[in-house]
Amino acid sequence: MDSNVFKGKWNQMKGEAKKQWGKLTDDDLDVIAGEKDKLVGKIQERYGHSKDDAEREYTDWSTRFRD
Repeated sequence: MDSNVFKGKWNQMKGEAKKQWGKLTDDDLDVIAGEKDKLVGKIQERYGHSKDDAEREYTDWSTRFRD
């Protein structure tokens, strides 16, 4: 997903992100503020995934929001 589109849809997507990655806190989601790299970094931090694994999870998850 394009980063501008991701930022624009972030408020709608926050709830879905929380369902997908339950270890992310509301504060984490506020800090992420629709920035893909921050989301990937928080997934790595909270779940101990490698960058590649976190990127893959993000990609799989974000495909559900394409128009």
